Amino acid sequence: MDNQYFVGWGTLALINAGLAQGKNRTGLNWFLLSLLLGPLATLLLLLAEKREDSKKL
Repeated sequence: MDNQYFVGWGTLALINAGLAQGKNRTGLNWFLLSLLLGPLATLLLLLAEKREDSKKL
């Protein structure tokens, strides 16, 4: 298979992990989910609401 496909899929997973952390979600979980779902995980993250910060006083 083409290596560029795997590089792009991995890059998307890293971007999704960063996006998830920006929405106060677990980056590692979304990274792993993105490896399985790819662009669908990105769509789910874009539609997800930002979680409230639990450390907020």
